Amino acid sequence: MNLFIKNITQLVTVAAHGKPWRIGPEMRDLGLIGEAGVLCRDGKIAWVGKMSEFRETLPEDMPEFDAEGSVVLPGFVDAHTHLMFAGHRADEFALRAGGASYQDIAAAGGGIISTITKVREATKKQLKRSAARHLAEMMKHGTTTAEIKTGYGLDMDSEVKMLEAINELADEEMATVVPTFLGAHAVPPEFRGRPDAYVELVIERMIPYAGKRHLAVFCDVFCETGYFDLAQTEKILTAGMRNGMQAKVHAEELTPLGGAELAGALGAVSADHLEHITDRGIRALRDGQVVAVLLPGVSFFLNHRYAPARALVDAGVPVALASDFNPGSCMSYAMPLMMTIACTHMGVSPEEAITACTLNGAAALRRSALEGSVEVGKNADLIVAEVPDYRYLAYHFGTNHVTHTIKGGTLLEIP
Repeated sequence: MNLFIKNITQLVTVAAHGKPWRIGPEMRDLGLIGEAGVLCRDGKIAWVGKMSEFRETLPEDMPEFDAEGSVVLPGFVDAHTHLMFAGHRADEFALRAGGASYQDIAAAGGGIISTITKVREATKKQLKRSAARHLAEMMKHGTTTAEIKTGYGLDMDSEVKMLEAINELADEEMATVVPTFLGAHAVPPEFRGRPDAYVELVIERMIPYAGKRHLAVFCDVFCETGYFDLAQTEKILTAGMRNGMQAKVHAEELTPLGGAELAGALGAVSADHLEHITDRGIRALRDGQVVAVLLPGVSFFLNHRYAPARALVDAGVPVALASDFNPGSCMSYAMPLMMTIACTHMGVSPEEAITACTLNGAAALRRSALEGSVEVGKNADLIVAEVPDYRYLAYHFGTNHVTHTIKGGTLLEIP
């Protein structure tokens, strides 16, 4: 809870100065401080600056950590994950390597549907145990806050099971967990050919239950051809907002359906994926102040096109990066790897990538007043990386440079 981090060779603050995010050229300004220190008190950041300017006399029992030779930056905020699941889909990975497409696998009963079967069979305890292991590994790679979606149950009992498990993790784990209801992830097998009937189940039973018990911060929909169309998406998100949840949208992943425009019209917190977004969609996100959450790992893993990150940044849309960790389309939770892919395949600079993984990631969860930058009053969530320069995080890929993760002022050494 209390900690003084001293002699930081390079401190990346991503200081927001009261703004919820950084956009456009601002994303390149990381607020670097050399030979710096950070004082954490009662789990919050109490002082930030150059060591030469520190004047406070610390109590004798104040823990200190010498970060000489290291870079310190805000903890990563992973604003889009499906990290609660059962089983695996390594067989599908092999099929894709042999030429099968994501759509081919889904049409043959694989994809989301295969994970649904396993999640329905799993107990809440089993789901929690697996998710807790993932969260622990994510913290080792610097992720201190993670959103977790439902969407692998797709019936009343299983979606509630997932929501309860996610909320219990939020109470029990060190990482900050943000629950999102994604009952509209796909149409389950028992409703095949009757999508509107399933939409009614989501609206009439699942959403009111989750809302009344405050089980989800966000309501999300996979708005895509073959999943949920624009009208169905709007109905579900509107119902979610009536029941106290903020809106998110899986938009334009496989086709330019218009989910980005809908996100802008509804005032959604974020629109995620956006690999096929149009110029009109970009304008809608900018005008609606919707965070664009881009998922480089998915495009890399599925060998799909990448979202137009450069166009979104240049248009003034707040852009975040997230892992989309899930068993089918991105089996990775390493945010530095997402930064590398964004820099090498999406035209993003290392500075923009860090901003997108920290402050703007927090904005995509409406948490940038609490985290995402190293500023007085925010949660003391930090990463210590033993590298000579912050750019190493994306440059030297395939290894974990994080030596310590600091959560709420508590120092965790990475084994």
